[in-house]
Amino acid sequence: MSSPSGPPPLRVVAVTYSPGAALEQFVDSLAGATSGPVEVVLADNGSTDGAPERAAARHPHVRVLRTGGNIGYGAAANAGLADVRTGRALIANPDLRFSPGSVDELLAAADRWPRAATLGPAIMTPDGELYPSARDLPRLSTGAGHALLGWAWPGNPWTARYRREREAPRERPAGWLSGSCLLVDLEAFWSVGGFDPGYFMYFEDVDLAERLTRAGWLHVYVPTAVVEHEGGHATRREPHRMQRVHHTSALRYLSGQYPRRRHAPLRTAFRAGLGGRMLVSYVSGRVAAGARFQRRARELAAVPDPRRRGAGEG
Repeated sequence: MSSPSGPPPLRVVAVTYSPGAALEQFVDSLAGATSGPVEVVLADNGSTDGAPERAAARHPHVRVLRTGGNIGYGAAANAGLADVRTGRALIANPDLRFSPGSVDELLAAADRWPRAATLGPAIMTPDGELYPSARDLPRLSTGAGHALLGWAWPGNPWTARYRREREAPRERPAGWLSGSCLLVDLEAFWSVGGFDPGYFMYFEDVDLAERLTRAGWLHVYVPTAVVEHEGGHATRREPHRMQRVHHTSALRYLSGQYPRRRHAPLRTAFRAGLGGRMLVSYVSGRVAAGARFQRRARELAAVPDPRRRGAGEG
C-alpha cells in the first residue's frame, strides 16, 4: 500500500471462479510489473477451490470481494470497481502472467494518450503465439467473412482485416481491446455505465469499446507491454456451454447494432448463421471460436519503444 504522502494504489480487479494455482502466479508476477503500489480486488463469482482466500491470506494487498454468485465477467468487474470513480484501474484475468514493467508501460502510454479510455498490452499464449487482442469493431462484411471462413481458412482477408494481423505490432488506436487485460480510465468507464451486465461472458469488451467510441474516447494497443495468458479455463470445464454463451453474446451484440424494425430480416440471418455455426461445432467436435492466430510473440522484439519516438496524440 502507499504511504499517506505517496500515490494512491492502482486498483487491479481480477474476476475469479475457482482459478487454481494460476492465481498465485498472477499475484507474484504483478509485483514486478509496476514500481507503484497496487491493491488487488478478487471479484469472486463463487470459487470452491479456496484459491482466492489463500491469496488474500498470503498477500496483505489482496482482498476477496464476493459477488454473491456466478454473475458473469462484466458484472463482477463492475463490482470490483464500484467504489472507485476517478483515476485508472486495471482489469485482468487471474490466469495472466505479467512481464516485468508491463503495467508501467501501460500507465506511461496512458499519459501519452489522454483521450484513451482503455489501453491493452500485447497478449501472448504459452505456445508463443501473439493473440490478436487489438481488433476493429465487427462490421457486416468482415464479421461474416471471419465467421464463415475463419476455421477452414485462417489467413482469409476478412479475418486478417478484422484482426489486423497483417500489420506489424505497433502502438496504435484500435476498435476494441481484449477484456482479459485492460487498463481503464475510470471517469470514461463509468460515464457509459461500465460493462453491460447483460453479457455473461464474451463481447462485453466489444460492447464497452463501441459505447466509449461513440462517446469520443480512444482504445490504444501498447505492444511494448507484454503479458502471457493461459486462457481457456472456462472452456475446458464446460466447452459446449461456453460455446453457447459465446454465440448468445455475439447475437446480443450484433442485434443491438441493428435494432430497428427494418433490420428484422438481418437479425434473423444473424440468429440462423450463429445457430448453424454452433451446430457445425457440435458435429465436428471443434469448440474453439474463430481462426488460428497468424503471428508469433517473437515479433514483439522488433517493436520500438514509443518513448524514444514521440508516439501519442501530440
